[in-house]
Formats: sequence, structure tokens, C-alpha cells
Amino acid sequence: MSLILTIFALVFVTELISWIGKSVLLELAWGLYRRVFAGSSVSRQRQLKAELLATKKELLQTSAQDQFAKWAKLRRSVDKGLAELEKLNGELSSSKTAFSLKFNSLIWILTTGLQFVVGWWYRKSAVFYLPPGWLGPLAWWMAFPFAPKGSVSVGVWQMACRRVIKVGERTVKNMIAMPSEPVAVSMEAEASSSAEEKKDL
Repeated sequence: MSLILTIFALVFVTELISWIGKSVLLELAWGLYRRVFAGSSVSRQRQLKAELLATKKELLQTSAQDQFAKWAKLRRSVDKGLAELEKLNGELSSSKTAFSLKFNSLIWILTTGLQFVVGWWYRKSAVFYLPPGWLGPLAWWMAFPFAPKGSVSVGVWQMACRRVIKVGERTVKNMIAMPSEPVAVSMEAEASSSAEEKKDL
């Protein structure tokens, strides 16, 4: 893939992740990871919750005075289940924290880190050349900081891509969220329609 498309793709993916939101992507990735690698813990958690609800319901229906032995046994069962559920929730929570750290690091490396590496590696390369005399004395700025004179540098091309993508995103959001225009109804039309309704009655 050419340098011009590689940089555009990197900037596009970075902006897309920013638009969707890292937290949304994290929740989707965590759900998938949990289903694949921690399925037994999740199913055990569900089973424990169901057992606890059933035992608590039975405990509430049992009299502590009339059926003390049964009530005490149910109470011990609920306490044991709650302790096990709390331990399992703690394990899943710490697992999610570790996953979140790795996921955020991976996202940063694949987006921002990769842009830095590409920008540094190709810092003296021209993404493309401008026609001679096209921007006049401002042509040096397009090659900033190290690209050959009369060319567009990687950094400038990244900024231009980011700007175009942000403008496109804003345009799409405005088109999607465009409110329907209210229909203006004159006072005369309302009066005539109410008069016609009264005549019908």
C-alpha cells in the first residue's frame, strides 16, 4: 500500500475509534473475551445468582421461630453463596481491569503509536509533490519539518487527513440529526377548521 493511503487509513481508523468510543469497544471486546476465555466463571456466576435468589425466597417464606433448624440451614446456605459470589465477582472484576489495561494499550499502539512510528520513519520522505509554484512562498510549510522542498510531508498529510475526516464526520452527524421542519399553520386556517368542526356537530 502506498504511503498516502497508509497514512489516511491510520488516521481514519484512529478517528473511527474516537467516534465510536473506546469504552464501547472495550465493553464489546470484554464481552467476547469473557464468553470465549472465562465462560465457566460467567456460567458459575449466573448459576450462583439463580441459586441465591431461590434460597432467599425460600428463606423469606420460612419462619425463624417455628422452623428454626430449616431457617438456620437456609441462612448458612445464603451466607456461603454470597461469600462465593463475592469472591467470583472480585476475580472477574480484576480480570476485567487487566483486560482493560491490555486493550487500551493495544488500541494506543495500533493508532497513535503507529502514527508516530510512521511519521518518524518517513519524516524525510515526500508523500506527494505539489505542482511547481502552486502555493508560492507557502510551499515550504507543506514540507515541514524535514520533507523535500515542494512536497507534502507526512505530518502535514496526517493533519490534512484528520481535518477532512472530522469535517466529514460532522457533516454526517448533522445530516443524521437534522430535525424535520415544523409546518407553519396560520391562525386563519385554524379558525376555519374549528368553525367547520362546530358545524359538523
